[in-house]
Amino acid sequence: MKTALLKHPVDKKRRLLGSSVLAFTLMQFGALGVAHAQASNAAAPATVNTGGTSSAAQSTPFGPLKHIDAGLLDVAYAETGPADGPVVILLHGWPYDIHSYDAVAPLLAAKGYRVLMPYARGYGDTHFLSADTVRNGQPAALASDVIDFMDALKIKQAVLGGYDWGARSADIVSALWPERVKALVSVSGYLIGNQEAGKTPLPPKAELQWWYQYYFATERGRAGYEKNTHDFARLIWQTASPKWAFDDATFNRSAAALDNPDQVAITVFNYRWRLGLVQGETKYDPLEQKLAKAPSIGVPTITLEGDANGAPHPAAEDYAKRFTGKYEYRLIQGGIGHNLPQEDPQAFAKAIIDADHL
Repeated sequence: MKTALLKHPVDKKRRLLGSSVLAFTLMQFGALGVAHAQASNAAAPATVNTGGTSSAAQSTPFGPLKHIDAGLLDVAYAETGPADGPVVILLHGWPYDIHSYDAVAPLLAAKGYRVLMPYARGYGDTHFLSADTVRNGQPAALASDVIDFMDALKIKQAVLGGYDWGARSADIVSALWPERVKALVSVSGYLIGNQEAGKTPLPPKAELQWWYQYYFATERGRAGYEKNTHDFARLIWQTASPKWAFDDATFNRSAAALDNPDQVAITVFNYRWRLGLVQGETKYDPLEQKLAKAPSIGVPTITLEGDANGAPHPAAEDYAKRFTGKYEYRLIQGGIGHNLPQEDPQAFAKAIIDADHL
C-alpha cells in the first residue's frame, strides 16, 4: 500500500475526475433526521442474534450479530473490541455490507477501540419495526438511522468511518451534529448534496457513469434489479473496483445481505430521490434546507480516495475547502477501487486512528 498524504491545499495535479462530475455527485446526497437527545458513552443493552435468520447473520467473524431497537429499525450489527473503549462506527455502502470491515475492525480493536458495524436499512438482518413505515431510501433517513443507533446504545460521541452510502451518512451526521462526531474518515470526501443541484446535466461521459441510476428510474429497472440482484451487485463491484480480484466466496458473503426484503425498495427509492422522481418525507424538509446550502464539516477529518476508483466520485481539490477543521487528504495507491476498506484495510484503519488524533 502506498499513500500520498496531502494537507490543505490539495495538490491540484491529483484530479480524480473533472470538476463537472462534482456538481452531479454532490446532488446525489441527502439530509438528516430531527435532533436527538445527548447520551453517555455507556453501553446500552442489546439482544444477540443466535441464529435462524439470513446467512449474512451466520458468517460474521465477530460472533453472532447483535440487535437493538433504534428509531424505526431493529438494527443488526457486529461488534468487536473492548466494551469500554472509544467508539468507532463503520458504515457500509451499496451494494456491499459490513464485511467490508472484516479486516479493518480487528486492527482497530487491537488498538483499544470498541468497533460497531451496523447493517443499514434494507440490508442484512436490519428490519423495520413496523410494516407501515415508508421504505424510504432518502439519504436523510439513512443518516438519521445512525443517530438513532447511537442514541439507542447511549453513545454520546464516536469516530465515524464510511465509503459510498456510508460516507454520505457519516458526512451528514458530521455536518449537522458535529458534537456527536469525534473524528471522520470519508472515502471520496464530501458527499452532501441536494435534488436541486441534480437538475443540472453533466457531459455525456459523466452521465454514463450513472447508468444504473437512470435504470432504476424505470419500472423495468426496478424489476430487473429485483430479479437479478446478485448479478447486478457483482457488476457494480467489478466496474467500481476494476483492479480488485475478489473471489466468489468474498462476493457471496456480502451479497447475502442484499436478500433483505426491503433491499429493492430502499435502493430504488434512493436513486429516484436523487433525480427528484420521488419526494422524501416531510419530516426531513428542514434538514434538507440546511444541507442544500452545502454546510461545512468542522470535525477532524481524513478523506481517502483509491487510485483505481471506477465509481463516480468528486475530485479531491473540489471539496477540500468544505472541511474547515483539521484535515488531511490521502490518495491510496496500488490499484485500490471504490470499496477501499476491504481492498486496503490497513490504510483505512490507519486513517481512523490518525483522524482520532488530529
